[in-house]
Amino acid sequence: MGRETSIADEDYCYLTTTGRVSGEPREIEIWFGLDGSTLYMLSGGRDRSDWVRNLMREPRVRVRISNRTFDGQARVVDDPDEETRARALLFEKYSPGYSGDLDDWRERSLPIAVDLRD
Repeated sequence: MGRETSIADEDYCYLTTTGRVSGEPREIEIWFGLDGSTLYMLSGGRDRSDWVRNLMREPRVRVRISNRTFDGQARVVDDPDEETRARALLFEKYSPGYSGDLDDWRERSLPIAVDLRD
């Protein structure tokens, strides 16, 4: 994955899941953090969000960041240490440029990881 440093600075990624009912591709724009070949997102709607419900049914996803596209395997983060790192990574990336308070989002959102493949 040679160029994480440049794509890690992008504001958004575009996550494509497979609709759990329709079977059709569903794309969302979302904040993300990148740690090596693992991409992290926080779901404010936790497991009630459609995109989270989709990836729980079908974990194979596609992620686009800038002009790069990756296939990946999505998962709910359940390791406490990884969860802490994911929350801190996203909070540190977005809180400096955000005018609101992201503490609640950091603490209550459901962390999702995507293990990326080039």
